[in-house]
Amino acid sequence: MSKFSGKRVLITGGASGIGKIMGRMSLEKGANALIIWDINQTNIDAVRAEFSHIGRVFGYRVDVSDPQAVADAYAAVKREVGEVNILINCAGIVTGNKTFDKQTLSDIRRTIDINTVAPMVVALQMLPEMIARNEGHICNIASAAGMISNPKMSVYAASKWAVIGWSDSVRIELRQARSRVRFTTVAPYYINTGMFAGVSSPIFPILDAENTSRKIIRAIERNKDFRGIPWSFHFIRLMQGICPTAVFDFVFGKCFGIFSAMDNFVGRK
Repeated sequence: MSKFSGKRVLITGGASGIGKIMGRMSLEKGANALIIWDINQTNIDAVRAEFSHIGRVFGYRVDVSDPQAVADAYAAVKREVGEVNILINCAGIVTGNKTFDKQTLSDIRRTIDINTVAPMVVALQMLPEMIARNEGHICNIASAAGMISNPKMSVYAASKWAVIGWSDSVRIELRQARSRVRFTTVAPYYINTGMFAGVSSPIFPILDAENTSRKIIRAIERNKDFRGIPWSFHFIRLMQGICPTAVFDFVFGKCFGIFSAMDNFVGRK
């Protein structure tokens, strides 16, 4: 039996990209209810209509960067659906490919608020209840950018480094408390959802959204602590530790083309 069977699953950013795909997969695996939080009401309505034949789908327009909106939305979820068993923090944003000196304070705050602070705020609504029940799972979608520095995405990389540090630290706290609540941190490479349209990657292939979503769902089912996608990205930290900076930058940055990946970035409009 799947870990999703009979569970209430909440996905932020669940009306598009891999959030939408993971929502469908959750229902296909027997979830009792899929709860979508997204900023785009049109997309929410479309996904509810599309998935209604698979199972129960609830949609809420939520700005996850607004703590009060998060609190109000979760109060509504508990009234209308019930407490959440599985949370997937998937909402994210990238504001462009400008070097740091050309960033605006607004872009910095928006990126950090949505990518870093929001997962914490959302988790804080549900984690105490999960701990009290001694049951639950929170999966935080970070990024491979949270493991390797990259020019023209410094603020985005910073936001994802923070998510990885926070998420994995809470995992340890739960283990020390002997809690059965689990945290999974996921760090995928660029995914072909449109969020990183225009990115070039000559060595590492752009990830397929369906396959990546399947791997994340499987990581949750198997209670994985950390999942880098592709698997080879687990070696990044090892290489950073044993290689001189100049060597690492040359191999990964120039030879593998990672440092020029954002040069022609367009993104999702």
